[in-house]
Amino acid sequence: MHRHGYQGRKFGRERDQRQALMKGLAVSLVEHGEIETTLPKAKELKPYIEKLITKAKKGDLANRRHVIAALGSQTAAIRLVDVIAPQLGGRVSGHVRITRTDLRVGDRAQMATISFVDEIKEVAKPAQTTAPKPKSAKKPSEAKA
Repeated sequence: MHRHGYQGRKFGRERDQRQALMKGLAVSLVEHGEIETTLPKAKELKPYIEKLITKAKKGDLANRRHVIAALGSQTAAIRLVDVIAPQLGGRVSGHVRITRTDLRVGDRAQMATISFVDEIKEVAKPAQTTAPKPKSAKKPSEAKA
């Protein structure tokens, strides 16, 4: 069998399983800022997350919806668009880096760490001031009971 024209890795999975794997890895990367996985998975994740970051930097409604659909998690998508993308605004591309780590003990698979190139700082949320609830006055009928 020839290999001409085939792009991407199969990972021994069906198409929907591969898509779910990429979504899960991307959500983990957005939430934690750095993840460790096998080298081939990291290499497949890099273009996937780079495209999402580019859409998140634009930040309009249509691109927000694309990011939400691609991640499958609204909290991760909001974090990517509102926290991470503005901090990566100075870059055109190359937002993530892949670093090789040790070989996995069980099967000697090459492991790699994928992380954002720039340090992601948490944005302080403004303190929400809640007004105290007014005490409800007892009705005369309740006072007698």
